[in-house]
Amino acid sequence: MIKKVLIAEDHESASISVQKTLAEIGCDQADYVYYCDDALIRIEKACQSNSSYDLLITDLYFEEDHRKQQISNGRNLIIAARAIQPDLKVLVFSAEGRSVVVEKLFGECDIDGYVRKARGDAKELMKAIHQIDNNQRYFPIQFTQELKQNNHEFTEYDMTIISLMVQGKRQKEISEYLRDNNITPSGLSSIEKRLNYIKDVFGFSTNEQLIAHCVKIGVV
Repeated sequence: MIKKVLIAEDHESASISVQKTLAEIGCDQADYVYYCDDALIRIEKACQSNSSYDLLITDLYFEEDHRKQQISNGRNLIIAARAIQPDLKVLVFSAEGRSVVVEKLFGECDIDGYVRKARGDAKELMKAIHQIDNNQRYFPIQFTQELKQNNHEFTEYDMTIISLMVQGKRQKEISEYLRDNNITPSGLSSIEKRLNYIKDVFGFSTNEQLIAHCVKIGVV
């Protein structure tokens, strides 16, 4: 359960807003820093004292000032923090709206959630923290909307098949599972046709590419 949170945010108003949001959901153990270097020091000291943080909420971009920093951005902070505490959950809260940047954070930094600073971001923060607390990744509304518009909206049937594939099940075993659980259609040909359709939508040629993509975007 998320009880102790560290906020790394160089804008005081944004930091206060995040603190209020945390208080509203019952999390009153929130520390905040304005510099990435300070955040890393806090994380290291917390681990050494056996009182590690459950969640790091960080911005991506930090303005430079008179104080020289070894870590100058949120991405590098995440990498350094995970080197100290591999199980640290990370939520990025940033004005960055480019999907390619967000995708890289999920794929390369394995972040647990991303919320864009915009209208209604306090409610989205609450939702994101709730999902992360339940060991689920949270993708920004804008990102999921673009995914649905440009690619494919996954059905429960799709997610069941792909989840079983992630577990290493072969199509014959998937067919048996669907049949045993009264999920239709359960035939091998139906499963293959559905997978081929989804691969065509994304432009993939193999099931392995589809699985990797689905894991990256949090479908499974």
